[in-house]
Amino acid sequence: MNKRFSEEQVIGFLGEAEAGLPIKELCLLHGFSEASNYLWRSEFGGMSVPDAKQLKELEAENTRLEKLLAESLVEIEVTREALRKKW
Repeated sequence: MNKRFSEEQVIGFLGEAEAGLPIKELCLLHGFSEASNYLWRSEFGGMSVPDAKQLKELEAENTRLEKLLAESLVEIEVTREALRKKW
């Protein structure tokens, strides 16, 4: 997503489009491309601002948990290798 606009702004733009404002006019008015509009609609379509914030928090938590899992798997593999060498 283009970081020039916040998620709240993007959801506002999508709301304006749903309210009936033509896409071309909306893009010219706010200064983004039609391609950005369609990309945002696929990502944020039908979401409210609290939903988008919750999604962002969940994605961050998921990333953190994936990192913890990967570190744990590495530790387990190192421990197994060390035990194999002892016997």
